[in-house]
Amino acid sequence: MEDEIKKILAYIGEDPEREGLLNTPKRVSKSYQFLTSGYKADINKLINGAIFTESTQSMILVRNIEIYSLCEHHLLPFFGKAHVAYIPNGKIIGISKIPRVVDVYARRLQVQERLTDQIAQEIQHILNPLGVGVVIKAKHLCMMMRGVEKQNSELFTSSMLGTFQSNSTTRNEFLDLIRTGSS
Repeated sequence: MEDEIKKILAYIGEDPEREGLLNTPKRVSKSYQFLTSGYKADINKLINGAIFTESTQSMILVRNIEIYSLCEHHLLPFFGKAHVAYIPNGKIIGISKIPRVVDVYARRLQVQERLTDQIAQEIQHILNPLGVGVVIKAKHLCMMMRGVEKQNSELFTSSMLGTFQSNSTTRNEFLDLIRTGSS
């Protein structure tokens, strides 16, 4: 990858041998390895047995999970917040595992629409809850820095499974909770 980054630097008119750019190919390579580490992640290792039997059927919500991802169309970042909720069906998960699941899918080349669905489907797969709701609000640099150049635009996406889809009371409770104090 480092050789290819040098070629890109030369292609855009830079001197890859310039002092300030000498280590750039190595840094970019390491950066992309981290930013796309979700491809190599093992969900089972990440969960590490943190699933517990519990009889509650009350909504569990982790709100304002920071997300950072790369748009697959331009390789530019998009960033924002994810809100993930589920209604248990005999099992709960350690709360730190939900942001970790979000990161696994965010650390891939993405479109926000797919990212939202992948998170919801993974929580559904892991826990088999009565329902899952995921909402993501993000800003996309591919839209802010280039193209239409709209700096204040935000994209909202949602994925509702099970009772979040079929029961408007559950869905509305979720949406009200993420609105309260959400920034």
